[in-house]
Amino acid sequence: MSPRTGRPKSEDPKSKQIGVRFDSESLAKLDYVSGYYGETRVETIRRGIEKLYLELKK
Repeated sequence: MSPRTGRPKSEDPKSKQIGVRFDSESLAKLDYVSGYYGETRVETIRRGIEKLYLELKK
């Protein structure tokens, strides 16, 4: 039998999906920040959520 081909399974699969609507100004800010840090929009949003969550824990 040949080895499995394709993308390897993720250790932390992202199985939940949400839809978000942005106004032009907020989307421009998101694009600016994600470009500045060299990350995707999703990575920027996840990092922002984590930052706000940690602030609540203080």
